[in-house]
Amino acid sequence: MRIRYYKNLEQIYSSKFFCILFLFWDKLILVIKMNKTQYEVIANRHKAVENKFSNSIISFFSGGLVGLLGEGIIEILCNYYSYARDDASTIMIVFFIFIGSFFTALGFFDNLVSIFKCGLLIPITGFAHSMTSSAMDYRKEGLIYGIGSNMFKLAGNVILYGIISAWFFGTIRYLIGGLT
Repeated sequence: MRIRYYKNLEQIYSSKFFCILFLFWDKLILVIKMNKTQYEVIANRHKAVENKFSNSIISFFSGGLVGLLGEGIIEILCNYYSYARDDASTIMIVFFIFIGSFFTALGFFDNLVSIFKCGLLIPITGFAHSMTSSAMDYRKEGLIYGIGSNMFKLAGNVILYGIISAWFFGTIRYLIGGLT
């Protein structure tokens, strides 16, 4: 096999060689020219296989555990600290947002998600994780251009469609039942 150096990708794609080695920034790169079916065969061979049934069971029980923990926090705040149930619910939500953001900042929330699946992402902890991870990714660009402009990149669409759907269903409810 002959080694050839190419100046641009157009030369690589137009070449008749199946396997090409070239030097790119002091690294030897192997380019394999193949058609779509060959690529799909290789990609399917290396695709990760997930068991959807076991993932849904794990998500169900871990989400239930998060709900149980939240309800326990509410009961502790109501019974031992004499908070009203509405105030205790607000404190519990703030607590879960803080824990989700704190674990994301420490870097092990993703490891917990790989174990507990969507049971940790569906509650408010997933929302806190999406905002904190976006902020952490762009923190080196500064407070305004980094964190401020990129914090809502992942969570912004959730907020937008949540507001739109709340308006839509509120309008339907108003048309059906009035203000009652």
